[in-house]
Amino acid sequence: MSDLMTYAYAVVPRAEGLREATTTLRGVADAPVRLVADARDDRVMLVVSHVPAQDFQEGALKQHLEDLEWLEAVARAHHGVIEALAARTTVLPLRLATVYLDDNRARDVLEAGRNMFAERLARLAEHVEWGVKIYVEPSAAPAAPAAPSADLPPGRAYLRDRRQQQSVRDSVYQAAQQAAERVETAGRKHAAERVRHRVQQGALANAAGGGENVVNDAYLVSLTRCEEFLADVTHAADGLPGVRVEATGPWAPYSFAMPLSGAAESVPP
Repeated sequence: MSDLMTYAYAVVPRAEGLREATTTLRGVADAPVRLVADARDDRVMLVVSHVPAQDFQEGALKQHLEDLEWLEAVARAHHGVIEALAARTTVLPLRLATVYLDDNRARDVLEAGRNMFAERLARLAEHVEWGVKIYVEPSAAPAAPAAPSADLPPGRAYLRDRRQQQSVRDSVYQAAQQAAERVETAGRKHAAERVRHRVQQGALANAAGGGENVVNDAYLVSLTRCEEFLADVTHAADGLPGVRVEATGPWAPYSFAMPLSGAAESVPP
């Protein structure tokens, strides 16, 4: 078995100057990036580099994926290549750590999926991905003024305060639903597709600025509609205390790489 394997980053359409542009890129393990194409039909090409087999064979890769430092370095290199290419052409990103035994195996996959890849690239052309997250922060919402409690027994005063707190929480979650409806309206107006992701929890949510993440969606938006989409989304929480909307992007269309299935939805513009 060879000491090297083929690591695939993305599928791209044939484009003038693209092959020359990849020669300046370095990928995972600081390896030079190159293109693999089918000699009979080069409408679509794979962006690849060599990686050491000792790190990417099945058993070794499974262990490495539990090493957060190693995984972060691979992810940074992987996404760096994709973002560099996305600045020049349409990109169909592949999953992290997509590896093949050699270029011939990679070329076989490219040939088998050529038509699907070409159709998906056509769908993604001139579009970018925007992430939209909604957070609820009940503590940021003003509570109703409490009635004087001097004449209430401690137990009843406690229960009253708990009811007031629950009332505030309920109103904030209702407001979050209203914000989500506003975002969905913006998506129907300006986006081509939407993907619902699992909400973030724990450290990921806290790193984003606190609050509970209740919506975590991705939208595929035409380059010509980004300003209108963002204008609507960024005002989705206006007048809704305790609710925060965060838009991130533009990104290469990671969430829309494969044809619609399961969690993905078509959103009429």
